[in-house]
Order: sequence, then structure tokens, then C-alpha cells
Amino acid sequence: MERVKAGVIGCGNISNAYFNASKTFQNLEVVACADINMEAAKAKAEEHSITALTVDELLGRDDIELIINLTVPKAHTEVNMAALNAGKHVHSEKPFGINLKEAMAVIELAKKKNLRVGCAPDTFLGGGQQTCRKLIDDNWIGRPTSGTAFFLGHGPEAWHPNPDFFYTEGGGPMLDMGPYYITALVNLLGPVKHIVGVTGKAYDERVAGHEKIRGKKIKVEVPTHYAAVLQFAQGAIISLISSFDVYKHNHKPIEIYGTLGSLSVPDPNTFGGDVEVSVQGRDWAKVGHTHGYTDNMRSIGAADMAMAIRTGRKHRCSGELALHVLDVMTGVQKAMENGGSYDPVTTCERPEPMPMGLMNGMI
Repeated sequence: MERVKAGVIGCGNISNAYFNASKTFQNLEVVACADINMEAAKAKAEEHSITALTVDELLGRDDIELIINLTVPKAHTEVNMAALNAGKHVHSEKPFGINLKEAMAVIELAKKKNLRVGCAPDTFLGGGQQTCRKLIDDNWIGRPTSGTAFFLGHGPEAWHPNPDFFYTEGGGPMLDMGPYYITALVNLLGPVKHIVGVTGKAYDERVAGHEKIRGKKIKVEVPTHYAAVLQFAQGAIISLISSFDVYKHNHKPIEIYGTLGSLSVPDPNTFGGDVEVSVQGRDWAKVGHTHGYTDNMRSIGAADMAMAIRTGRKHRCSGELALHVLDVMTGVQKAMENGGSYDPVTTCERPEPMPMGLMNGMI
């Protein structure tokens, strides 16, 4: 099968994970990269033995079918639209947009152009999350009825070299880390139908800790603590907190409670992690991974799209999934503004589970 050639736009902090993992897949070949900072593009091109181009040059290359968009959140929609208008499929880093209106415009353009659009996170395709999906589908815990999801930390300004965007429109803990948690939940349970939520922030200003900008003051323009209850269409009720205002905690990332037992889901920002299950009140027991890809395989979503392009099947990190996740994330703030509740205006299908027994490099 002929490889799908891809180009990366955005050569920042996350790009190495994509460049490195993409070399694993037999059906995907990253051949070029671009960035508004040409020196950054040249550095990544040299490091990974590919070609550095301007954004316009990359979009103009006829041999590139797929764009991997790793720009900052505020630029995701602009780059996604440019890629689609250039006749390219596009897989974007999360979130799919900073508001529902612009994300819907991307979906509509993709349909008009008959092109594929997708979005991170793709961590739910890894062995940890897929094992949890199989346990639920195989009825180990019965019908899921409730659960918890916690992302609790104290923000990225202590270590990130460019933390400002985390605290402006398009940032905050929900749009930054919420995609991992809500995508994992939608993969396990399906779409959300009702949200109750409140938001707040602990600090009006943050102080950078990275050695290059240590002491810099960062204005906080967005909520940094989100608390929500998500009711899923299948009936489960999940309590969710996403926060940059917490120094320390002991909560598990995700737990799902069912009519026959409980499931402890690993950190959805990883591809592996321990999976534990308790059936009918018995002690927690670790379950071996039923699926592969447990290392840092960022770009597996792009590789899955590449395979879908060649075979005609649906890709799993779909635009519809990402749109619904964005609807849920922004819906928590809308609930806060609308008297406490919000019903998402979008829905999606649960992604197809990954096949068992995939060998390294296959998708």
C-alpha cells in the first residue's frame, strides 16, 4: 500500500513526539515541516531528515496529501481551513477550535471539499484505553451508571517555555487537558446529552518558572477551575473536575462504576498505564493490556486517517468526535453562564475499537 505523505505545520514543544512516533507507521511518511519561525522549521527538518518549507510552500506541494496541524490553539482553525482549501486532508492537535462556531465551519468545509478532518487526542487508541473499552464492551462491570474524572494540577507555567497562551482565550485546563478526558469518556460511554457546570479561577496572575522567562508575570484571562456533571446519552453520570488551581491530590484520573463492578482507567494523556477492575466488590485486580501501542505514539491518529484514506473506511479521531468534545468542554462555561446547565447541540458515534493483535507499525 502506497504511503500517505504528510507535512507538519507547527514545530513547537509537542512536535518531536509526532515526528518520532510517525516513523513507526508503515502507511505514513512525514516529508516536510513548516513554521512561522523558519529557524524552528529548519531545526526540526535537520533533526528528522525532512524538508523545511514555508507554510505556503508546504500547502502547495502536490505530493503531500495530509497536513498535521501542531500550531497553538488560536491558530488551529485558520490552518485547518487553509489546508482544506489547498485540497489536503488535515489532522489537528487539540482542541479542534476555541469555539463551536469556528469548529463547525471546518467540518462544513471538509464536507464541501470531500476531504477528511480529524483531531487529537489519539491517546484513546493506545493499549490502556482500548483495554478499558474492551472490558466495558465485554460487560465486565455491567451497565456503566456513574463515575469520576479528575485532571488536577497547578498549571504549566512552572516548566513550559511559552506558557502565556494557556491563560488566554483558547487556553485554560478544560481546553488544554479536557480533550484527553472527555474523548476517553466518549470512547468508553458514547456522547454527552446534558451538562451541569460552574467555573472559577484562584489567581489573576501567574509567575513563569522556566529558566528562560523565570519571574515573568502572566495575566490570567480564562477560568482555571471547572467542575461539571456530565450525563451521557446511555445514562451514565460522570463527575468531572479540570483545574490548574490544585497543588496536590490523591484522585485516580478516571473511574467508571457499573451495575456489576468498577473500572479504574489510566491517565488518558498516556497510551498505556495500569488498568484495574473490581467485580462485585472484590479487591482491585490489574488487567493485562489486550491491545498494543502503549508507548508515546502521538501521530497514531494521523496514521489511522492515512489508512482510512487508502481503504475508504472511517477514521477514528474524526472531526465529528472532536466537535462533540469541544461542544462538551465549552458547554461547561455555557452552563455557568446559562444558570447552571447546557445541552450539547452536537453528537457523535463512539469510535470503532482498535483491532486486537496489531503488530508494531500497523494500523
